[in-house]
Amino acid sequence: MNKEMREPTFFVLMALLSGPKHGYALITEVAFLSDNALTLQVGTLYGALDRLQKEGLVSQSGSEIVSGRHRRYVEITEDGVNALEAESARLRSRELRVTAMLTQRRIGFAS
Repeated sequence: MNKEMREPTFFVLMALLSGPKHGYALITEVAFLSDNALTLQVGTLYGALDRLQKEGLVSQSGSEIVSGRHRRYVEITEDGVNALEAESARLRSRELRVTAMLTQRRIGFAS
């Protein structure tokens, strides 16, 4: 994945690292992982999951009926893991760069 990953995609893929999940579990896990900074709506989530499946980053891993409701489980694919690793490296590189610049600025002001 060459382009910058959108934040919801990043957190959905990160949530799936611990195993397959259904929609509500993903919504809950994304909120937790983002410190409640990101709240996914059901329609947004399923649209994103369909897009991620077309891109090969997630796949359907099963489904079940619970209390009359259909639960579709998804899991991260190896391509999804690779994309998440690449995005994590991109973010880490930017974080290191800005940290170095902030340190240099502070040192410059301290002189």
